Amino acid sequence: MENVLPELAREQETRAIGSHFRASLPEIDWGELLGRIRREPVVWHAHRNNELLVGMVLRLFGRKVRLVFTRHTAKPPSAFTRWLARRADSLVSLTSEVAEVMALPSTIVSHGIDLGRFQPPEDRDDAWRKLGLGGRYGVGVVGRIRKDKGQGDFIEAIRPLLPTYPEWRAVLVGLAKEAEQQWVESLSQGLGDRLVLAGEQSVIQPWYQGLSILVHPSYVEGYSLVHVEAMASGCCVVASRLKYLDTLIEHGRTGFFFEPGDVKGMRELLDMLMREPERAREVGRNAAEHARRHCGIEHEAQALRDLYRSLLRS
Repeated sequence: MENVLPELAREQETRAIGSHFRASLPEIDWGELLGRIRREPVVWHAHRNNELLVGMVLRLFGRKVRLVFTRHTAKPPSAFTRWLARRADSLVSLTSEVAEVMALPSTIVSHGIDLGRFQPPEDRDDAWRKLGLGGRYGVGVVGRIRKDKGQGDFIEAIRPLLPTYPEWRAVLVGLAKEAEQQWVESLSQGLGDRLVLAGEQSVIQPWYQGLSILVHPSYVEGYSLVHVEAMASGCCVVASRLKYLDTLIEHGRTGFFFEPGDVKGMRELLDMLMREPERAREVGRNAAEHARRHCGIEHEAQALRDLYRSLLRS
């Protein structure tokens, strides 16, 4: 939301309400909002159930409040969530898979990214050196460390390859709570400094720019920005074949797929790319070009702007 709101505000008044936003974000307070919904049409865009409930209350005070609800996850919704979604004037799904699970009329609008933040480095070798992990090339996973995110599969796949390719280092970047930290540390025993547990990083761009290969071994996702951010940064993405990714990654040209949980398939792809690092670089360049053409934040903003305007006209 913090990414897309300033882009929306370029052409149409768009403000946030709540707390914990960055200071530069345009905001509105409750007093002004309650006054305006009595005088003019307003779109309330909710991303969670509680936000949609607040929108329904606002509609009691302002007849021209229009409700938009974005569903993020492809997990089957509860009966309550489905009931809420039916009360919205428009349902937005991040992917066709999410829309299919919701089984309600839906507009598909995927998240875009700030292409000014996420872009290939001038020199990937130098970007990797600056991370200070040794070796010449990096392969890793970015994201919260949990079993269903597949980091255990990644460690199992990469373990026999690291001794074969001494110029490569593996890294896990992401928050691990105490139980997950113990789990991943036990899996990585014996790998020494060839596998680095980098923890949560507040600034993620240098990691994308340093890694040659970004592995995304998750078993399930609603919509992960990691794929898009890594592609825009010129990483070669090796990902589990989640349904919605077919519209983002072309196997063999802008990335590679393996079936979720297929450790052998993941290892074979990593073996090929670690043996031919220039191929990984070439696929990463293709991915960056695709992301630049199709995945900018302006694409998401325009789709939402068109939706808001249609609701305000109705």
